[in-house]
Amino acid sequence: MARLKSGFLGERAIVLPKPIIDELKNDALGSLLHITDIGFYPKANYHFRKRSKEEVMQYILIYCIECNGWFEIEGIRQKVSSEQFFILPKGKAHSYGCNSSNPWTIYWLHFDGEKAGFFSEDLDKPTMVSPQKNSRIEDRLQLFEEIFATLKNGYSKNNLDYSISALFHFLGSLKFLGSYRESIFTNQTPNDKTDDAIHFMRENIHKRITLNEIANHVGSSTSHFSTLFRNKTGFSPLNYLTQLKIQHACHFLDFSDLKINQISMSIGFEDPFYFSRIFTKTMGMSPSEYRIKKKG
Repeated sequence: MARLKSGFLGERAIVLPKPIIDELKNDALGSLLHITDIGFYPKANYHFRKRSKEEVMQYILIYCIECNGWFEIEGIRQKVSSEQFFILPKGKAHSYGCNSSNPWTIYWLHFDGEKAGFFSEDLDKPTMVSPQKNSRIEDRLQLFEEIFATLKNGYSKNNLDYSISALFHFLGSLKFLGSYRESIFTNQTPNDKTDDAIHFMRENIHKRITLNEIANHVGSSTSHFSTLFRNKTGFSPLNYLTQLKIQHACHFLDFSDLKINQISMSIGFEDPFYFSRIFTKTMGMSPSEYRIKKKG
């Protein structure tokens, strides 16, 4: 199996031990679906993998949330852009990697089981998960983080069973995109442009987005949109976005053991020192001070 040329700032990965995987294969729930590897690679420069069909022992999902990459199955290469995912089938030779000039940020996992083929069917091509009013991207990524955090806490029977249950939900949210988006919005009234903008910010909390991108999303000029937004919220759009990002960072500081540079990458700050300055300015204390502060 190919190796990374170098590590990535903020990268995370868990590889389940073979004895645990063997237990899952013989478990009533685990035999249906289970994870073997899971991780997050931000700005994964030099990321490249190549496997023969004999090496491809699981299905592999890659969810690109920013920038570009590519994958190749049996000699056919396809480009991958931001907010696209694909699932590489089990037992087929493949390779994949980042765009060298614009390397992707990806969530990824390897999975297997009797139902794995069902969730993978017809998804061996770039599939768009574009941020929309009902897209629920933030919910999906939080679910991924739950799976990762649960496995990081160890391989107890409860942890493994919960990770499998959450995996069913996570894969279902991708296979049945329309149903997932509509399931909690049926009885809601349309939002105004400010509400749409805030939803767009939350769905892109893991990326760097500009004022122009937000205004374009809601169909306004930047000046008109900024005035509308400030009149309703009392803040400029970018100031509000920063507050949402710092709120997200606080959640990670409170409920995970992620390192500060990993949290920084998870909310779209490539420079952890800049992130720390913004956090301190917003919260009145550094991320490290916030983490040890008694709350509740």
